[in-house]
Amino acid sequence: MTTEPITIISEKQQSPVGDLYSAHIAVVRPILSGLLYSLKRQVVDQLGGYEQIPLFMLPRLRREGDGDIGICFEYAVHEALRQRHAGITERIYDALTRYCRVPGSEIDSILFAAEKSGSLQLINTANGLLTEESRILTGAQAQPPKLKQYLNDLARAFRYSAHRETLPSTIKGLWKADLFVGCRDSDRWVGTTVKINPTMLEGAAGLRLGIVPSMQGRYDGIRLDNQRNLVVCPVPYDASFMEVFYVSWGIVMQFLDADAKMPRESHLPTPFHRQVANELVLRRDFTVVDVIDALRPIAQPHLLFNASETVPVEVNVAEKTPDTLISPTPAIIA
Repeated sequence: MTTEPITIISEKQQSPVGDLYSAHIAVVRPILSGLLYSLKRQVVDQLGGYEQIPLFMLPRLRREGDGDIGICFEYAVHEALRQRHAGITERIYDALTRYCRVPGSEIDSILFAAEKSGSLQLINTANGLLTEESRILTGAQAQPPKLKQYLNDLARAFRYSAHRETLPSTIKGLWKADLFVGCRDSDRWVGTTVKINPTMLEGAAGLRLGIVPSMQGRYDGIRLDNQRNLVVCPVPYDASFMEVFYVSWGIVMQFLDADAKMPRESHLPTPFHRQVANELVLRRDFTVVDVIDALRPIAQPHLLFNASETVPVEVNVAEKTPDTLISPTPAIIA
């Protein structure tokens, strides 16, 4: 197993959403950038480099899963915990200490996620956050297992079902974790599953905490789900920004699926969404780099700022599949 870098493009909100049209254009720009720079380098080099790729070629060159946003909400929660965002941190800390019985006061998060194709495992141990005495609390009446010694086993279990049977019974399902959330001062952690769709929450041996977004009009208190054996913790997030991101992503995906042409009305029925897509259709023959630049004057200024982070990736195969993860990071803006 070797370690390779992977880039996470984190588009962080720094202003409230203004008018929706310019806000969607502002978000479409980094989506196009992330999709472009997630293309395989060897393919791009044959076409003269990233600066030479026309927009109409993007759907033909893009591999399914490149720039996938499946990790968006997970990474946003992880980043919120690392940056101590009050509304989110206080709620999760309450779930950890009152419901999961994690001792300590210095809450932190470790990102443990896998690339969609299963060829890469991404393990961000927060600059050596784990120690040899770091233990995972499972809720079982047994000595908590030491987390660090099982990290590689969990990564292998994600890729190969046969490896899952070799894990101790108390953590047999821990490979499904998105985060390890806990307290640095006590060195105790819980396996955490993060789902933007609460109906997708799934319990497993070793998982203890489930994090989902709060839903308007629904009960958002922390609760114990006995059926899944999870402590479910709804957390607040800027719904307007996340909605703009997901709608913008959907517009771009429909545009690409239509071979960089205007999607059929059944695929993109909302006139406003078609207006945004038309800005791309009109520029399909220009390079992606030029299109991104051309959209800048009509995008909402100061909505986002870009923060790129390179984290270590454990590679279990000889050939690394390069990928870029695009993550919206909402802010709680007064």
